[in-house]
Amino acid sequence: MTLPVLLLITVLTIWAFERFYLRGNPPAEYPTPDDPGAIKHFISPPGAEQDAVIKAVEELNDTIVGAVRQRHMQVARTAMNGLSAGRSYVSSFVPVDAGGVPAEWVLAPGADPNRRVLYIHGGGFIMGSPLSHRTITSKFSEITACAVLAIDYRLMPEYKHADCVEDCRTAYRWLLENGPDGPGALQQLFISGDSAGGNLTLSLAAWIRDEALRPADAIVAMSPLTDCTFSGHSIRQNEATDTMLAPLMKTLNKLPPFVKSWWVVRTYRIRPSSPVPSPLLGDLSGLPPTLVQASEAEMLLDDARRYVFKACAAGSPAQLQTWTDMVHIWQIFEPELPQATEAWNEIKQFLQGQNPVH
Repeated sequence: MTLPVLLLITVLTIWAFERFYLRGNPPAEYPTPDDPGAIKHFISPPGAEQDAVIKAVEELNDTIVGAVRQRHMQVARTAMNGLSAGRSYVSSFVPVDAGGVPAEWVLAPGADPNRRVLYIHGGGFIMGSPLSHRTITSKFSEITACAVLAIDYRLMPEYKHADCVEDCRTAYRWLLENGPDGPGALQQLFISGDSAGGNLTLSLAAWIRDEALRPADAIVAMSPLTDCTFSGHSIRQNEATDTMLAPLMKTLNKLPPFVKSWWVVRTYRIRPSSPVPSPLLGDLSGLPPTLVQASEAEMLLDDARRYVFKACAAGSPAQLQTWTDMVHIWQIFEPELPQATEAWNEIKQFLQGQNPVH
C-alpha cells in the first residue's frame, strides 16, 4: 500500500469516526405538541429592571470571561459565587455530606423534611456552587415548602464530565433515604437545575428511569444544555442577543463541526452524541412531568424547545415556557426582575399540580 493511499484511508477513517460516532446524526425535528398547554409564551416589556440586570451580567462576564481564558478558574468561581453577596434570605443553609458529595440543605420556614428537592447548579460545568445559586434554592424551598438539597458536584477541568454525572447520581440515591433530620421517609421529590445543571438534571432523569429507581414527581429545567453536538440553530442565531453565554461561546461558534466535536472530546472527555452529555439524543419516553423554561433571546433556546417537543412525541408529559428578551437564567434575579417573579409563579403552579409517586 502506497503512502498516499495510506494517508487517504487514515483521513477518511478519522472523518468517519467524527461524523458518525462522535457527532452522530442531527437530532430529528419533532412537531409542535398537540396539547395547547404544552407551550406558553411570555412577552417581556422593556424596563429599567431589565437594563440593570443586563448591566450586572455584562460586568460579571468581564471578570469571568477574562479569568476563564487565562485559566484562572478560582477567580471566575469567586466572581460567580458573588451572585449571592449582599442578599438576605429567609432560608437557613446547613452543610451536609450527601453520600460523599458536599452539599447544603436549604430550608425555608416550614419546610417539610419528607418533601425534598435535588437542585443541581449551573455554571458551564466549570464554576457555580450552592453558594452562587442560593437565590434559586431558597426560592425553591419557599414556593414548595420542601427541603432543598443543593449539591457541590466536582467541576471541570480538574475533574471529568463523568465525575459531575456520578456525583448527581450518588446524591440522588442518598436523597431517597435521607432528609435534613437524617434518614426518613420520602413523600414527594422534585429535581431541578439550570443551564449545565439542567443538562445534568435531564440526564439524571433518564438514568433514574433506566435504573428503575423511585422517579422524581416532577422536573424543572431552566435553560438546559441538552445537545453537546451544538446543532441547534439558536446557538448561532442568538449569539448577538445572549448577553450571558455569547462571550464564552462565540469562539466555539467559529469552529467547524469536525473541530467542535474534538473540542468536546478534549474538554468533556466524553462522546458528544452520547445521551449522557446530550439528553436530547437519548430515549425520552417514560419520564416524569417536566417543565422547561428558556429565553427566546438565548443561545440554548433550541436545546429547550427540541427537548420538550421530542419528549412530548415520546409520550412524556413536558411543557415549554419561553420569555422574550431575557438573559440566560434570569430566574436568579428575583425579586429585582418582574419576569423572574413571573417565572417562579409558573414553577410553583406547575409543581403544585403534581401528585407524589406511590
